Amino acid sequence: MIRELATVQAIEGDILKVTTELKSGCSGCEQQSHCGAGIISKAFSDRRAEFSVNKPHGVEVAVGEQIELLLPEQMLTRASLLIYGLPLFALLGTAIIAQFMFGVSEGIAILLSLGGFAASFWALKHWFQMRDLKVSKLLQVQQMH
Repeated sequence: MIRELATVQAIEGDILKVTTELKSGCSGCEQQSHCGAGIISKAFSDRRAEFSVNKPHGVEVAVGEQIELLLPEQMLTRASLLIYGLPLFALLGTAIIAQFMFGVSEGIAILLSLGGFAASFWALKHWFQMRDLKVSKLLQVQQMH
C-alpha cells in the first residue's frame, strides 16, 4: 500500500474533504539550487491536491486532523503505464500510420504524430477526471496513531 498524509478540511456527512501536500522529487540534496528539479520545486512550492474520500465507519475525525490515505500499488502502476505509455504509443503509432499507410510526406507525418501525442494527453486528462470518483472509493482512510 502507498501511504500519504492528508489533512481533513471539511466533513460532509460520510464524505471527508481532504488536502495533501504535493512533494517534489527531491528536497534535501546539496545541489538543489543548481539542478532543474530543485529549481522547479521552488517555483511550484505551494501545491496541494484536494479531493473527497469516504469516511470509514466507526472512526471519528475532526476538521484539521491528519489522516493517512492508503492506495493499492496496482492502481499507481496502471496509471503510470497509461500516462507514460499511451502518449508514446500515440506519437509513434500516428507517425507510422501516416507515413506508411497513407504515404504522406515526412513533415506532415511529424505534425500528425504531434497532434496524436497532444490528443492522447487531452484524452487522458478527461478520462482521469471521470475516474477520480472511482479512485477515491479505492482509497482507504486510516486515523493517525
